[in-house]
Amino acid sequence: MALNAGAAGITLHWRADERHTRKSDVAPMVALCRQRGVEFNLEGDLRRPLLDLALEVGVDQCTLVPVRPGELTSDHGWDLPDASTALLPAIAELEAAGIRTSIFVEAKPGLMGFAADTGTRRIELYTEPYAAAFQRGDFAAPLAALAETAARAADLGLGVNAGHDLDVHNLPPLVAALPALAEVSIGHALICDALAVGLEATVRAYVAALAPPEHRQGEPQ
Repeated sequence: MALNAGAAGITLHWRADERHTRKSDVAPMVALCRQRGVEFNLEGDLRRPLLDLALEVGVDQCTLVPVRPGELTSDHGWDLPDASTALLPAIAELEAAGIRTSIFVEAKPGLMGFAADTGTRRIELYTEPYAAAFQRGDFAAPLAALAETAARAADLGLGVNAGHDLDVHNLPPLVAALPALAEVSIGHALICDALAVGLEATVRAYVAALAPPEHRQGEPQ
């Protein structure tokens, strides 16, 4: 349904406790995405079973996210450069297999050099501070930090993704401020909206919210 409504790809976050998705979900979802000609992004930590699964099914992108025991959801980026020692071999292995890698980072321009040194091809910006500020109505500073970090990443040749707490309302300012933005991963808000208006209508609204400002046909409802 999401792909029928215009989603450009599917992301699954496979956690060790399988509360978001199960290992058995991944291969069928990869097959569906290939059939439709869209990308599949497997997200998760550095545990060996996840890396082996990514290699086995040949995902298009693997987004590596740090995990704290007991966390409810991802709430921080990689601690760079300290995490580089663990990231380097995993990224090298995935990239050697033709899998594009992305690492989850916070909006700190000074970290982008360390991110590039890991060999990753993309970063995913952690957008929760921006989303929280947007809800309060005072989001200029976190948006500027995201924009500066994205620009620095692009200067270093890194692709720029984003995710966490994004919704149909806070997406348009983000898209306008980050011209290098390649993709966003959205789960919670999209499903909440879908409970009210249906999944396909919701995905269409999010696709519209992601359009560049010059192509946007009014604000999504």
